[in-house]
Amino acid sequence: MEDYKEIIKKIEPKLEEALSHLKEELAKVRTDRATPSLVDHVTVECFDQRLPLKQLAAVSCPERRQIVIEPWDKSYLKDILRAIEKASPDLSCLPEEKLIRVTIPPLTEEYRKKLIRNVSEIKEKSRVRVKHNREEVWKEIQEKERAGEITEDDKFRAKDELQKMIDNYNHQIEEVAKKKEKEIME
Repeated sequence: MEDYKEIIKKIEPKLEEALSHLKEELAKVRTDRATPSLVDHVTVECFDQRLPLKQLAAVSCPERRQIVIEPWDKSYLKDILRAIEKASPDLSCLPEEKLIRVTIPPLTEEYRKKLIRNVSEIKEKSRVRVKHNREEVWKEIQEKERAGEITEDDKFRAKDELQKMIDNYNHQIEEVAKKKEKEIME
């Protein structure tokens, strides 16, 4: 007889993945502060293939509104510059002899509101993923109870434990999103 706790434990990695994905997506959302994650998603057309920027250059943020990209090889400079301008047209790129300075322009109030809406959409997608995972596990619990593999009491205990776990992850999702919204509004 399978214990209902084992069924619930199976959902935890999926919920962690949803939370992790949310954090990755929100890291790409711009704030008024420069971070390397603003250019992490950039892929560069180089050597007849697409390579992630971090394989071709060192990325740092020496100032609040500036990202410095230092290619490992100077010959990548133009390709990197082109890729950044294409991927993030709102960033201002200034090529120098051995590096690229990317300036983050100040956010306007209108653009901040747009970013907040974007954060809300990303948050909602994460909540939907969590809800979908919950429904899958709840169906499995109900099927196990119908098949006589767990008792009716265990089914209701499982429902309560599952809901506590879902509430915890939804709370974490909400906190991560609030933190990002606060960063955008600063």
